[in-house]
Amino acid sequence: MCTSIVVNRKKTIVGWNLDLLDMEWRVSPSEQGVFIEVNDANEGWMPLFGANPRGDFVGMPTCWPFDIRSNPEGPGENVIMLDMYLLLRKKTLSEIHEITGTKPVFSVPWVTFMSALSDAEGNVLHIVPGQGARYYEKPDHVVLTNFSPYKQDSEKHPWMGWDRYHKAEEMIEASTEDFDVEDCFGILKAVSQTVCPTVVSMVYDVTDRTVYWCENRNWDSIESLSFSKQE
Repeated sequence: MCTSIVVNRKKTIVGWNLDLLDMEWRVSPSEQGVFIEVNDANEGWMPLFGANPRGDFVGMPTCWPFDIRSNPEGPGENVIMLDMYLLLRKKTLSEIHEITGTKPVFSVPWVTFMSALSDAEGNVLHIVPGQGARYYEKPDHVVLTNFSPYKQDSEKHPWMGWDRYHKAEEMIEASTEDFDVEDCFGILKAVSQTVCPTVVSMVYDVTDRTVYWCENRNWDSIESLSFSKQE
């Protein structure tokens, strides 16, 4: 379970709750980015989520319920690799958007991972393997939890996050043009989870190129790292 938020007001602010169960993870901050890495049995530590100095942000919520159309079948692009291309600055958001229009995108077998991607301009790309991709040109705001935006609530699952989605939408719509880091953390706190626990909450002030994060819902212990702006 996860929640992704992008808000474009006076600033571009991106928020992310990583809700994770029974997996080893760590936050790795450096001049290359603030990455949330997950320890994969085959690949080792993989930077799957987080922010880079160029202004990009990568989130990867799991889609519930699983959709068999996301399974690898024939040629195409792995959604995890597309995420890592953006996070590690090997491709731009525009290039990844172009790929989604020309090639099928798949996930790993029997798990439908989605992508919640954004860039320095506040543009957003949501990818749902096997279902499609939606591009938002600097929207006022956009939220993604764990249900397919193509299916909405037509298919039910306990972890789909329908309630989290509407809570985040309600709080953003009630906020002002001065929406900032503190406001975003307030939303992440309101939609944080304990059953599948929120292990990292991260906010990226893209305008100022500063990343803020806390671990295990410890809202009084927020760390930060500022980047120099890079193209």
